[in-house]
Amino acid sequence: MSSYMDNKWSWIDGTHQMRNGLLDTLTDADLAFTPGGNTMSLGALCREMGDIEYAYLQSIKTAATDFTYRNTEAGIESSVAALKTWYLKLDAEMKDALTPLADADFQKLISRSSGYQLPLELQLDIYLQALLIFFGKITIYLKIMEKPVSATIQEYIG
Repeated sequence: MSSYMDNKWSWIDGTHQMRNGLLDTLTDADLAFTPGGNTMSLGALCREMGDIEYAYLQSIKTAATDFTYRNTEAGIESSVAALKTWYLKLDAEMKDALTPLADADFQKLISRSSGYQLPLELQLDIYLQALLIFFGKITIYLKIMEKPVSATIQEYIG
């Protein structure tokens, strides 16, 4: 096993678990919530996070980052169960793609849409940051909805 999987994967895995646990506190009705104005619904925000994870997963496989993918599955934005099933599938695929890699593989370059290239290890650090940004957005929605924020999210996100 690579040193990345030994030392850093737990950060991504733990954040995935925190995100998936968050879904356990939501209802399908909650996913329709929007804070007003021209903002996306909570369900759309959750779908967008899945789209982002998909882009990072594909970058592991193809060495190129493409953020154009959109999950168009009917009901994905309105079903907690559908989101959780999708997230769990993406999470497992990401772990399966990374587990067999050697340390040297984490230094292979991944192309970004800007033309910039960076090592896979840094690409995964940026993905973790995207997850944390997602939690920053989600906590705003939860506070406006007057829904409790879990102790774990409060401890790691605020």
